[in-house]
Amino acid sequence: MFRRILSYFIPINIYNKRSAYSKNLEVTWNNGQLVLDSANTNYSYGSLQRILRKGLHYIGFERIRGFKEILILGVAGGSVIKTLKDEIKYCGHITGVEIDPVAVEIANTYFGLKDYNDVEIVIGDAFEYVLRTKKRYDLIIIDIFRDTAMPNFLFEDFFINRINFLLNVNGFILFNTMTLTKKDKQRNLDYRTHFSNDYSVRMYPKVEDHNELFTIKKLR
Repeated sequence: MFRRILSYFIPINIYNKRSAYSKNLEVTWNNGQLVLDSANTNYSYGSLQRILRKGLHYIGFERIRGFKEILILGVAGGSVIKTLKDEIKYCGHITGVEIDPVAVEIANTYFGLKDYNDVEIVIGDAFEYVLRTKKRYDLIIIDIFRDTAMPNFLFEDFFINRINFLLNVNGFILFNTMTLTKKDKQRNLDYRTHFSNDYSVRMYPKVEDHNELFTIKKLR
């Protein structure tokens, strides 16, 4: 309790672990809340949870409660799962894919990820997972970073088309991106052109300074 109170004045680090994928992951008390950070950015809880909550709010909490299957690519500490389960009261099935076993270990130990029902965590590569899964989803959340970098495959035709194939009609994609440079901003503008009139694409710029969110609805 003392560390939590003190964290309103200064961040209190309580755990560090090296990761092959994220270099270093840190669990810290910050403003009375446990957060998971990499070297240069927030990975779970803190600003990232606020960003994805806004995206889910744009889609609509009531609509989300009616979904049966949700896919999360990039789980980290599991903050979006906490928002879905605890705040939105989502009762359907969630599949979370996370490449970094250290992040999953931290999520289970410090953030209670293992305690949620109807949540399946797959430790593996998101690209490989979407290639082999036979399921279809009502909501696909894409939140994949290595520190502040985003893998190129997220913006390539093959991956985009596969995600679109896995999405049910009237389903949504929620895509969290980071825009640090003019090149990143142009990349996001180009991303919008990959979707036909069968999709409704909305972009929400400057969510928590350097993040842009996309919500994409499959119309038919």
